[in-house]
Amino acid sequence: MGFTDFVSDTGVTLLNNWLRTRSYIADVKCFQAFKSKPDETSATKFPNVFRWYKHIATFESDFSSLSGDPSKAYTAYGPESSEVTVNPAKAPADDEDEDIDLFASDEEEDVEQARIREERLAEYNKKKATKQKPAAKSIVTLDVKPWDDETDMAELEKNLRAIEKDGLVWGASKLVAIGFGIKKLQINLVVEDEKISLDELQEQIAEDEDHVQSSDIAAMQKL
Repeated sequence: MGFTDFVSDTGVTLLNNWLRTRSYIADVKCFQAFKSKPDETSATKFPNVFRWYKHIATFESDFSSLSGDPSKAYTAYGPESSEVTVNPAKAPADDEDEDIDLFASDEEEDVEQARIREERLAEYNKKKATKQKPAAKSIVTLDVKPWDDETDMAELEKNLRAIEKDGLVWGASKLVAIGFGIKKLQINLVVEDEKISLDELQEQIAEDEDHVQSSDIAAMQKL
């Protein structure tokens, strides 16, 4: 029999833990085993026992409606010693099941998943914001026309390639006949769009007045 001592704190603790998930035990005999009514201090220390005792006391004038045979010793009622414990965490498995909140567990899991998702999204956005975007570039084919067939085209190209700018890379070139023995210089170049203005570049090319008559953009495409 588990409840045989209602004098020591250990004995009352056993009953308090047992009543944590139960309303009744062998009520009459256990009730009568108390030498005195639990006081207000007990209400704080052993709330389940205080509740149970106060409730059973309302039947004191007529115990016939409650369990327990007054003619027998109180040790004949209640749980076995192996079923009670001073530590609530070691209560029977059935009691533990009664404490499980099936709905709260799912909700807590959803909250945790949402938190992880928000953290990962914030980290991704931060990396995306700080990641340097590749510079936008264009490949341009430029036609540069000389004054006549006596223009030194080698010198023209030399002066052209001497133009150096951040974001400008000169490429392959060739001479293309345009009639009457005159040949134009067709040259490719790669420019960074934010750094190079093609209008300004053509103005600079035109400064070679001894060789250049004009220049035109023959083709242009984004890289």
